[in-house]
Amino acid sequence: MPRETQALTALAFILVVTATWWALALWPLPADAPEWIAAVRYTCFGALDNGLPHGGGWLLLVAQPISMAAVVLVLWGRSTWDGLARVAAAPLGRIGLALTTLAVAGGLMATTARVATAARLASLSLFEVDDGATPDTYPRLDRPAPELGLVDQFGATVSLASLAGRPALVTYAFGHCVTVCPIVVRDVLEAQHRLAGAMNVTVVVVSLDPWRDLPSRLPAIAEQWHLGQRAHALSGDRDAVHRVLREWGVPWERDPASGDITHPRLVHVLDAEGTIVYATSGGVQQIVTLATRVGP
Repeated sequence: MPRETQALTALAFILVVTATWWALALWPLPADAPEWIAAVRYTCFGALDNGLPHGGGWLLLVAQPISMAAVVLVLWGRSTWDGLARVAAAPLGRIGLALTTLAVAGGLMATTARVATAARLASLSLFEVDDGATPDTYPRLDRPAPELGLVDQFGATVSLASLAGRPALVTYAFGHCVTVCPIVVRDVLEAQHRLAGAMNVTVVVVSLDPWRDLPSRLPAIAEQWHLGQRAHALSGDRDAVHRVLREWGVPWERDPASGDITHPRLVHVLDAEGTIVYATSGGVQQIVTLATRVGP
């Protein structure tokens, strides 16, 4: 009996740990979630552009319960099966096993739905951009860029003066976004790469979510977006971020319940003197074309 009890206790522990790990990796975080939760999630499971764990994260989620269950079978072997049989022989035991089975099945269904939703959102035609020819008459803004004054992932304050001397692509996103944000960030980075032979372009990504994209989280967000040394992820306190968004003319709306933010796909193209020359919602080729017209 003691060995059977030990085996069943170990199995229950494995179920609890597994459920906790999977919830931490996949459950949508509320807007007021503590910063350490997001940090632990990223450290343990990583994050792809769609917000799901990377390959190593999935390996941990799957291998952890299998390996722990294998240890139980090695240590207690026959006692494990005898204990399960004893539980199944009692009415309350059968109810407990049935509820456990339902809980596991429900968790698998929720995981499947979460993965399917992320894949569907990432492939929606809403985020496919028509990147046809950009006409010579494409409207110019030619207005001075407002000040930034926000902190980047390196802990430095990024101002217009720090960007002076080279063109810049300024866009807007937030770390928890799994739809349009990863796409537009990817596009500006690809445009920067294509322009490298002709001009030295800086990429700036201003956070739309100062509630969760705290300056201390910017290094993880920059890694998530694959930003390099010539790209800055910016954030700051709420008032400072809201000032930048307002002065740069960026429309956005936050859902206070989920923390998600509705916003357009928007890229501002700046010249080397800090003038906003163009605004575009186009894809890589249009960004490249407009940046070329701005010149070095």
